[in-house]
Amino acid sequence: MPNFNIIIPIFTFYLLLFPISETIAETDSITNLQSLSKNQTLVSNNGQFQLGFFTLDNSTNHYYLGIWYKNIPGQTVVWVANRENPATKPNSLLFISNNTLVLSQDSNTVLWSVSITTKLRNQILQLLDSGNLVLREENEENKYLWQSFDYPGDTLLPGMKLGKDLRTGFDRRLTAWKNNKDPSPGSLSWEMDVTIWPEPMQRIGSTKQFSTGAWIGLDYGSKPTRQHLLYFSLVYFSNEDEVYFAFNLVNNSIPGRIVLDQTSYRRLYLVWIDSYKQWSILSSMPRVFCERFSVCGSNSNCDWTKSGVEACDCLRGFRPNRDGGCLRHNPLNCESDGFVKYVKMKVPDTENCWYLNQTMNLDECREKCLKNCSCTAYTNSDVRGEGSGCALWSGDLYDLRILPDAGQDLYIRVPASELETNNGRIRKIGIAVGITIGVLCGLLLVYCLIWKRRKRSTLKALIDHSKEEQEEDPEVPLYDLSVIASSTDNFSDKNKLGEGGFGSVFKGTLEDGQRIAVKRLSTGSGQGIKEFKNEITLIAKLQHRNLVKLQGYCIENKEKILIYEYMPNKSLDFFIFDQTQRMVLDWPTRISIICGIARGLLYLHQDSKLTVIHRDLKASNVLLDDEMNPKISDFGLARILGGDQTTEMTLRVVGT
Repeated sequence: MPNFNIIIPIFTFYLLLFPISETIAETDSITNLQSLSKNQTLVSNNGQFQLGFFTLDNSTNHYYLGIWYKNIPGQTVVWVANRENPATKPNSLLFISNNTLVLSQDSNTVLWSVSITTKLRNQILQLLDSGNLVLREENEENKYLWQSFDYPGDTLLPGMKLGKDLRTGFDRRLTAWKNNKDPSPGSLSWEMDVTIWPEPMQRIGSTKQFSTGAWIGLDYGSKPTRQHLLYFSLVYFSNEDEVYFAFNLVNNSIPGRIVLDQTSYRRLYLVWIDSYKQWSILSSMPRVFCERFSVCGSNSNCDWTKSGVEACDCLRGFRPNRDGGCLRHNPLNCESDGFVKYVKMKVPDTENCWYLNQTMNLDECREKCLKNCSCTAYTNSDVRGEGSGCALWSGDLYDLRILPDAGQDLYIRVPASELETNNGRIRKIGIAVGITIGVLCGLLLVYCLIWKRRKRSTLKALIDHSKEEQEEDPEVPLYDLSVIASSTDNFSDKNKLGEGGFGSVFKGTLEDGQRIAVKRLSTGSGQGIKEFKNEITLIAKLQHRNLVKLQGYCIENKEKILIYEYMPNKSLDFFIFDQTQRMVLDWPTRISIICGIARGLLYLHQDSKLTVIHRDLKASNVLLDDEMNPKISDFGLARILGGDQTTEMTLRVVGT
């Protein structure tokens, strides 16, 4: 700490020699013969960043020294010097004195200071084009004695490091503002956990909240979103001296930053969209249930495509524990254990990773794990090419999750009995199927043909029998009502996905494990035989990745039922009309959905065999699959036009 009893008199001496210093024009630096006051600023050479005094929410009694974007409206602050100790009077000054950078109020109160051990002759404080504020010797441009990039607040700028100096223990970490009116540190933080295999970790207080996983050669293990990579180039560096995460901009003309937001408890990837004059959120983390740290507990797997408790499942060889997580069915036997392979996995939390080797192959890694009785899992540490390197874990495994389009192979140790049990089941099932299939194949084929003809006859009795309609008889599977009722637990409310004007939609699971969405038309709905015929005819013949796929239908008694492919992310209105869920829809995801809907409409209007006008396109009729790809649904009100037809007169109002 600097000796303030010495600093203040020296500062007073400077003021006597240089009354209020020189008037600073638009410059990027000050020397030890100058000071910076309330009405003065430093501007980086490229004009992008500005250093000066500012207030929050037009406050007149709290003054902060900080850095912000000069040419972006709204004063986006990226760094604050005295974030915990605001000035209460407008007469604060920033100056260099006795090898110390000082922010002072009046002539006897030091609000913030930086002390340099190296003796300086011609000191200069400069705001660089990167937004980094540096203190250096005047003639040594690239040798910084102090820099603001080493003391980040809530914002990570391009080129700024998040990590640790392994020689000195110096830690560079982010902490969120308490709120938008108080820049003092909040409870949300982001830092590099320096374990055997370092990984960036987001925390609320001391509790782990979210991790992207360790670096696996190309990216961090979980790759929660790649949308930000269109703008950001991620960097990972590790050697015996330091380990850190950083990023650079793909296009330097588009400002970008990473910010911790205390209000939402998320890390935001932001770029400035000049045409909209606003910051656009590329991604926010964590986004979904499974991204919360170890949300399912120890030795359990979280399926990213699901939500809530349905997403959690114990690993093979484990059973649910009353206190959370999972426990082994049977203890390991060091000499006869084997491994279960999991694919598309985020690797476990690296706190229990006890061995890392960057040159081993996967077979050598397996042998290394087998020889150590405490080893519970292994994987490659680098997934590039065919994979290389070795990482080993001991004890319980935490923060495992299945990823939809990322991850890597992970091998988890289990007793031989678990492997034998599984193989025995497979053999029994294979034998049973082999014996049964030969006997029943012919009977099932005959039964299906008879049943299908009977159902077609029923359908034809219910719809118009024009020649064109007969030619368009749909070739889709027919289901028995009992099968559909069983798959939905007799249309239980707990399986209801939604309800519309024509009936309800239920989630169902067939005996083979296939998940389906069941649209059960209400007997009193406005959708009659014509609409029902439309939906079967159209969806059966229209095939496009942005149109929902019809899996089958059922007509029995008074029931009219359509069976669709199951969309795990529900409909678009579920996201855009919910304050929490809409955070998942970052700007690139919205663009992707818009383009997908447009491709589907282009196919309907122009590229399909039939020219189709949907007539009821709305957010609730746009379904989203597990990768947030949009699929247009509900063709009950659609109208078919002739090949050369451009207009159509209708006699009733339709749609929403």
